Amino acid sequence: MRWQCARGCDAGGSKRYPTAEEAKRYARALDREDREDLGRRAPLVGLFPLRLMRALRIRREEKSEAGSGAERRSH
Repeated sequence: MRWQCARGCDAGGSKRYPTAEEAKRYARALDREDREDLGRRAPLVGLFPLRLMRALRIRREEKSEAGSGAERRSH
């Protein structure tokens, strides 16, 4: 597998894997956006507002899922 930075910083490299399937698995893991993890891995103090927003969003999603389940049972 070979890779190069898409941002143009000239970083890149290559690595051999035992099988093509294993190389594809690692390529998929490395070629993804980290937006869904934004806030979970944020530094504790510097990005505290981001952690707080993520926690509130998760709580809101959990409440809406619980509410939609109760509505389904009543019908």
